[in-house]
Amino acid sequence: MQTDEGYTHALGNRHVQMIAIGGAIGVGLFLGAGGRLAAAGPALVLSYAAAGLAAFFVMRALGELVLYRPTSGSFVDYADEFVGPWAAFASGWMYWINWAFTGIAELTAIATYVHRWAPHFPTWATALLALGLVLVVNLLSVRLFGELEFWFALLKVLAIITFLVVGLCAVLFSVGAATPANLVAHGGFFPNGFGVVLMSLQAVVFAYASIELVGITAGETANPRQVMPKAINGVIWRIAVFYVGSIILLAMVLPWTAYSADNSPFVTFFASLGVPWAADAMNLIVITAAMSSCNSGLYSTGRILRSMATKGEAPAFAARLSGRHVPIGGILLTAAVFLGGVALFYFVPERAFNIATAVASLGVITTWGTLVYCQLRLRRRGHVSPFRMPGTPYSNWATLAFLALVVLLMPFADADQRVAFFLLPLLAAGIVIGWKITAARRRAHRAGPSATP
Repeated sequence: MQTDEGYTHALGNRHVQMIAIGGAIGVGLFLGAGGRLAAAGPALVLSYAAAGLAAFFVMRALGELVLYRPTSGSFVDYADEFVGPWAAFASGWMYWINWAFTGIAELTAIATYVHRWAPHFPTWATALLALGLVLVVNLLSVRLFGELEFWFALLKVLAIITFLVVGLCAVLFSVGAATPANLVAHGGFFPNGFGVVLMSLQAVVFAYASIELVGITAGETANPRQVMPKAINGVIWRIAVFYVGSIILLAMVLPWTAYSADNSPFVTFFASLGVPWAADAMNLIVITAAMSSCNSGLYSTGRILRSMATKGEAPAFAARLSGRHVPIGGILLTAAVFLGGVALFYFVPERAFNIATAVASLGVITTWGTLVYCQLRLRRRGHVSPFRMPGTPYSNWATLAFLALVVLLMPFADADQRVAFFLLPLLAAGIVIGWKITAARRRAHRAGPSATP
């Protein structure tokens, strides 16, 4: 069944380019970099560079697959074709788990940061309002989603560019504590050893989450074979500049000891310059980044769940398409989990964000691994693409080895990562049980209309 049937090609080059940019600038950078700098020191840049290189190969693998066959089912459809139905089922549900927990983390972040301005307003009400906004946007039309995400992404880009310009000037003119010497002062480049850098990989991989979203937009993009290569190629310089460049500058503009997990490192820097409105401005940026993530999560999981539901691998309700050509069933299913997951904030408020992002990273790793392996199988078929992934097959196996390393390191890291790692057997068991439960529906789907009495 063609899972793109019923969709409109409402996303243009402007939307896809900004969705790709927004995917490459996540809340992991805005919210998570401060705590990681405080733990690993300047050497954190090595984690961002290593994960960035893996992300580049993942995106080039995605590009080759998209040009082979654009589809809103993305890696789920590719896993079905190149590995088997079981791989599509597993990768699809792991991706959904990724976004379910990411959405919980982002709603928690929104409630926490709005609390700065309205301490007496209930946090649950803030999360509910935020969810309601992105839900309405996603249910109305894909064009409205694209417009909102365009402006969300633009705001994030402007914030990062502002920091890069101001930070570079601070280093060049030795403003305040800014100096390249901060990279090796205060305990050296590895103040807490190389092991801490390795243990930060999971959080850094989560920071790159959502870059694959641009592939899901392919089924609703006009001229995807022209638009997609440009969007995907742009990821590598955004990784180099926005992520690696930002971490290097953060390590130079202030000693690494100035950062903490409680504050955005960008807010910490601007506050050190004596800019009175910096904290509020960056607070708005962080909220916007979290809203953007929730917005993208509803968009992507709605399409992925519909792709799976049409094959009998998800609840039939998820296959429903509204009169506005929006997969309303899948979007509402994810929104319900977003809403229920806010309870995590009440049970472990100080750990909710880290636990949610650790579990979400398992879905990110599964998605990336699926894309890289599917591209390898595509190339083995003898397919020649005008948009080739560099270094195949060696880059494929190196990327897969890196992703496996990230997972294997999790039980040796902090308590939140251990929680996520030891959930793996439960997730695997749930997927196996779900695979068996949906067996009858899958057989009926593959038999086609002729199987219907």
